[in-house]
Amino acid sequence: MKILYRLTLGIALIGILFMMGACEKYLDRSPLDGPADESYFKNQEELTLVVNGLYSALVFHPTDNMPINLTLDDATDIGWDRNTSDLQAVGRGDFDSNNGYIRNIWTDSYKVIGKCNFILDNIHKLDGKMDAALQRRYKAEAQFIRAYVYQYLIDYFGGVPLVISSVSLSEANIPKSSKSEVADFILKELDAAAAILPVSYGAADVGRATKGAALAISARAALNNERWEQAAAAAKAVMDLKVYSLHPDYGALFTYDGEASKEIIFAFQYLRLQKTKTHSATRGFLSRNAQGTSNKIPSQSIVDSYLCRDGLSIDKSPDYDPKQPFVNRDPRLSYTIALPGSTFFGFQFETNKDSLSCWNYSYNTSTANRIQNQDAINAYATFSGYCWKKYVDMKDKDFTTESELNIIQCRYAEVLLIYAEAMIESNKIDESVYEAINMIRQRPTVDMPAVTRGKTQVALREIVRKERLFELANEGFRLVDLRRWKLADKLMNSTLYGRVPKGLLANAPLIDIDGYVNYQKVANQKDMRIIEIRKFDASKHYLWPIPNIEIVTNKNLVQNPGY
Repeated sequence: MKILYRLTLGIALIGILFMMGACEKYLDRSPLDGPADESYFKNQEELTLVVNGLYSALVFHPTDNMPINLTLDDATDIGWDRNTSDLQAVGRGDFDSNNGYIRNIWTDSYKVIGKCNFILDNIHKLDGKMDAALQRRYKAEAQFIRAYVYQYLIDYFGGVPLVISSVSLSEANIPKSSKSEVADFILKELDAAAAILPVSYGAADVGRATKGAALAISARAALNNERWEQAAAAAKAVMDLKVYSLHPDYGALFTYDGEASKEIIFAFQYLRLQKTKTHSATRGFLSRNAQGTSNKIPSQSIVDSYLCRDGLSIDKSPDYDPKQPFVNRDPRLSYTIALPGSTFFGFQFETNKDSLSCWNYSYNTSTANRIQNQDAINAYATFSGYCWKKYVDMKDKDFTTESELNIIQCRYAEVLLIYAEAMIESNKIDESVYEAINMIRQRPTVDMPAVTRGKTQVALREIVRKERLFELANEGFRLVDLRRWKLADKLMNSTLYGRVPKGLLANAPLIDIDGYVNYQKVANQKDMRIIEIRKFDASKHYLWPIPNIEIVTNKNLVQNPGY
């Protein structure tokens, strides 16, 4: 059972909480005007209900009814949001402090933090009145979720107000703490949570925070704050638990069949029952033939970034054939991105503008029929010629706006890559670094050549950075990665291209050590579709602006530089 929605089993308890007066306001309003009811909590059942509610609150959708991490990559060099939206403005680089997408992330984050603070401020009232071990675990879960959200905030905004207890409106003008100070708090809280949280749960509690989740997010937070030794140690602690392993089938990991995988450390839980909580990723990613909107799409540059099967980039590999550009490529390319010439969600997927009809296999492949090819002729067909494929499952055919497919937030492959990067940056390169990278590259359904020993720090840095792209594309890591590597002003300050509308690239583009894909020497570059001209101002865009409404209402808040 998906723990996030055990709330549906506690309707009677909801009535109790609402009768107590403050809970409804607390659950629905901003954290700074939450409850002050001195009677909370009265019993274990009330606490259970509200802690369960934290998981529901954590699953917030800043735009288009999609979880946050499935939208972030579309504001980077590898993706695009077709909607004329605040997310598109973030990617384009012309956003300001009134941007709604950014404001939603800030606001929803502090709502979750407020809920956590309320629980942590009041949980002591049940001392001696409930199972002590469960009480400690619930406290650790609230600490984990609060730290998880603060990790999001400092990744995007830098220093933020560190609110660690419920405050009244008169106390709400809290200044920013530095990013380093908040990172200290995050790592301390996650250490405390990891010491209490169990390694695993029974079936009824699947989806709750575990020891592995606390350690993994600690490793991520340490990495993003360039605390290499802490990142490596936390990642190694996850590895030493011996409970996680890579899913053998990379493509299946992101489908309903992969939801119980031992690779998944923490995931947002969804359930269609009684329309409790669903998402619309399927509709946003799907092709027009499959009744999707194709408004979240990958760029041409990410397609060209994936290596050939020999482990070389397409500008260096003898196996690359520009007339068959998707042959002999890293299998993760076709697992991650719907490619022209493939079958996607029951339809022949072809985006060449001359392909006016295509095959519909969606009902019965033995009686496939020809249809008008909306992926070529529809004005809103994918602008790049490609679609995202991760998290698209045929089981959602009748529920494209109500998917209940869980969305992974942390998985073992990320932990291995954190470990490898942290060890490389610490210049502590040993056999374990090669093992971590090669485990990922040689997953059975990937089977890319192993990285050979004896590489320099510079060479391994290039490898692990590109592995993060190939392995984690469309999972929401790209923006923070580019910021951490100080490459955002290079890779996000350029033209975003789509495919040649009625053909293919005449030759491979040049790809440099940083993964920048340069099309200047492609013979038919002028025929490529220009989707957007991207700008990235290094003087300010390495941080997002604090929402203007927060600056206006909190006179102690100082805006980030440049906004």
